[in-house]
Formats: sequence, C-alpha cells, structure tokens
Amino acid sequence: MGNSGESANDSKSVSFLSEVPAPLQAAMTTFIERHPNWDQYRLIQAALAGFLVQNGVESRQVTRLYLDNMFCCKSFEKDLRG
Repeated sequence: MGNSGESANDSKSVSFLSEVPAPLQAAMTTFIERHPNWDQYRLIQAALAGFLVQNGVESRQVTRLYLDNMFCCKSFEKDLRG
C-alpha cells in the first residue's frame, strides 16, 4: 500500500493489486474502449463507491466519490461529442 498525490477531495489514496476474473476484465476493456473519457481507475472507484453506497455505507466522502465519478462534467462533454 502506498500514498499517491492528494487532492481537495482525497486525504489519502491506497494502491492495491487484485486479480480480476476474465469476464470482468473483458467487460471493463470493452467499456473503456467505448468510453475513452473513463479509465480503469475511475471505473474501479465508481464501482467500489457505488457498491458501498448501495449497501448502506453512510459516508459523505464515499457518496461524493461515487457522484464525482459517475457525473463528471468531462464525461458528459466527451460523450456528447461522440
């Protein structure tokens, strides 16, 4: 585990390695190819935060991470351009 750069919304970032089953890896790759404004880091952050929010975690910071990843202005601008 290690810290990476800090931003206004993050006090700490944690890096980790995990094996991803082949069907999930294929689906992630396909999604990222179709949505170039997303990358693996944004996708994993949105997925983890979304899972936690949907399963009862009541944290303003986690909810903010989820919403920021899902509704990022850059996301809409790039998707609208094609």
